[in-house]
Amino acid sequence: MVSRAELKEELTKAGIRPSVQRLAIFEYVRKSCQHPTAEVVYEALRDELGSLSLTTVYNTLKLFVDAGLIMMLTIDDTYRCFDGNCCSHAHFLCNKCGKIVDFKIKKDFLSMVEGVNGYEVTDAQLYLKGLCPACLKK
Repeated sequence: MVSRAELKEELTKAGIRPSVQRLAIFEYVRKSCQHPTAEVVYEALRDELGSLSLTTVYNTLKLFVDAGLIMMLTIDDTYRCFDGNCCSHAHFLCNKCGKIVDFKIKKDFLSMVEGVNGYEVTDAQLYLKGLCPACLKK
């Protein structure tokens, strides 16, 4: 697990001043496995950071996305959520319970995409949708 000092250093290297609010938001997203929305981040931190506003959370998350520190996921049209894991991986969205799960993808997965030869791919998102094992049992 990444320490708060390491997260602070990561923000500084990205040219972002690590204020108390920014550091808390960054730590929450990076340590969360739940792919939180801005509203979830706000609700989780508002008591800890009394002066925190939802607008601050949105602006801070956008700052982190623009700096490449986190990813914004738009798996469906209903909401945007955030992922602190910027390594290549796939996301599965359960259509019934709404849970999002990470899956590892093989480094050579682009070899399965026809016509990509000759292109420089700098980012790829793989979104899968369906029913998770728990919802299939219901």
